[in-house]
Amino acid sequence: MRKCWRRGMVFSAMGAALVLLGGGYRACAQEPDDEARSAAEIRAHYTKYEFRIPMRDGAKLFTAAYVPKDASPTKAYPFLIERTPYSAAPYGADNYPKHLGPAPSFVADGFIFVYQDVRGRFQSDGTFIEMTPHKDHKKDAKDVDESTDTYDTIDWLLKNVRNNNFKAGIYGISYPGFYAAAGMPDTHPALKACSPQAPVTDLYMGDDAYHNGAFMLEANFGFYVIFKPRAGLEYPRKDWDSFDYGTNDGYEFYLSMGPLSNAKKLYLEDSNFYWDDQVQHPNYDEFWKVRDISAHMKNVRCAVMTVGGLFDAEDLQGPYKIFHSVAAMSPNTPNHLVEGPWVHGGWARGKGDHLGPVKFAGDNSAYFNDQVLLPFFRQYLKDAPDAKLPTALVFETGTNVWRRYDSWPPKNTEAKTLYFHASGKLSFEPARENSGYDEYVSDPNHPIPFVETQSTDVPQFYMAGDQRFAAKRPDVQVYQTDPLDQDITVAGSASPRLWVSSSGSDSDFDVKLIDVYPMDYPNPDPNPRDMHMGGYQQLVRGEPFRAKFRNSFEKAEPLQPDKPTAINFDLPSINHTFRRGHRIMVQIQSTWFPLVDRNPQRFEDIPDAKPEDFQKATERVYRGGDHGSAIVLPVLK
Repeated sequence: MRKCWRRGMVFSAMGAALVLLGGGYRACAQEPDDEARSAAEIRAHYTKYEFRIPMRDGAKLFTAAYVPKDASPTKAYPFLIERTPYSAAPYGADNYPKHLGPAPSFVADGFIFVYQDVRGRFQSDGTFIEMTPHKDHKKDAKDVDESTDTYDTIDWLLKNVRNNNFKAGIYGISYPGFYAAAGMPDTHPALKACSPQAPVTDLYMGDDAYHNGAFMLEANFGFYVIFKPRAGLEYPRKDWDSFDYGTNDGYEFYLSMGPLSNAKKLYLEDSNFYWDDQVQHPNYDEFWKVRDISAHMKNVRCAVMTVGGLFDAEDLQGPYKIFHSVAAMSPNTPNHLVEGPWVHGGWARGKGDHLGPVKFAGDNSAYFNDQVLLPFFRQYLKDAPDAKLPTALVFETGTNVWRRYDSWPPKNTEAKTLYFHASGKLSFEPARENSGYDEYVSDPNHPIPFVETQSTDVPQFYMAGDQRFAAKRPDVQVYQTDPLDQDITVAGSASPRLWVSSSGSDSDFDVKLIDVYPMDYPNPDPNPRDMHMGGYQQLVRGEPFRAKFRNSFEKAEPLQPDKPTAINFDLPSINHTFRRGHRIMVQIQSTWFPLVDRNPQRFEDIPDAKPEDFQKATERVYRGGDHGSAIVLPVLK
């Protein structure tokens, strides 16, 4: 079954919502009989209550609470809350879900599990605002945001649900992760622990919508044909609206769609202003700035564990931004970061033991849920012993081990520079030859695909996918080292330092950091797809950069054709060991489709571009001399 995980939801090829993160962990793996047994077990051990909890402005939010049947004054339980825009279903006091909490170990341990439809979604009153802007200063009871809704919810639960122990925790993955983070500022005194997981944080700066000014086309179109404004109170449809792409080939679909403006003209029409909001703000303007929840992590007085996946194709930056903002704005708060070998929300729906043919050696999801997350909540909600968690617990890919750090990025790193040389060489030694350049022709009408496979989703495996197909193309510039004579561990953000030019007045420069396996690397066993791992080019991290934003994301500036210009930026964090005998490779290209929308390669507002605006451009990457390109790696000492 083809699936697309998008801000907390799993969709099948027919568009049906199979799993909602209101208690929907690992549901995909279960058979119907197993699911029925799970629901019966929950019914046997928990009593369900439904409430409409009043907020300070009069709006009432639908809330379902599942209370352990053995709750008593001598055995009280803490609340564990998830607030979601994806429905607190099933509705009805006699209807029980198949799962509760982050993992089965939580059900066995005992919590009062609470699920709430956020304001303006499904059975809750009010108007839904995407990524609700936080208000630092509230003037009156009508000045509400997610922090006030969280506060009022907890306050009401404490007073109206029996046999609670006067402590609450909150968690959520993806969009529910945003609501968890947004509930932390000006913390309710009873809120003792919070775990924002893969939190949508700053949509423009590296999360779902834009990466370095480039619009993430396929993921956003696929989401907004499903996630639409509601007309009023509603229940989830039995069959979610499906979208007929007319093909199984996303590359073909989006290329045939033409300019970005055609998405609305041909398909969305006036059905979804959420899409319009994303597309019509290509610069980092006030629309985006007020929606960055990480800018408001003040007065956070609960313990925080922010969680992310090293291979999250959607909200890779969010966990780091929340972690660092809490540390800066609420320095006395216990603050932890966990990054594991997962795709978006992968710790809640799989073992985290592999991604495609890349293996991670073990059930990393069970380890995290049972030995990290549960002890964290038990410590702060049940007065259990100190969980002895490090500041940062980060999985090291390449060696497949968990590392404990006192900070992230680790303090004991050293910046080492890999320089671009002639003939595609990459070396820690500076280029000795005179200034030169390598060039390729970028054609937005024949863009480079980001995966070899055919899919109308964003295949999660692309984050560790084989790049050999791209390395063979004439419009991809490749640089690689000789085989390494020792392991090199890169912990933190690799930083491209490029000197480039274009014959156009704008272009994208997509940078991919790659681990090239030796030719004698063993194949998988079993190997049903006859996969050859010798020479595998594993994508470790890749990001686009739209050149017109090289000086400011707020104000775009055209390129001067054929004039060398500097483009400096940081790739999202990694914790990866390039093993002895492997090579480090960098690929540079100017299209990455349909993951990223097409740049016409002329300076203009891309949402308004016309078909005739898309033109070929000659791109140059400079090396040596005053304009030498390089990539800086934070290497663990």
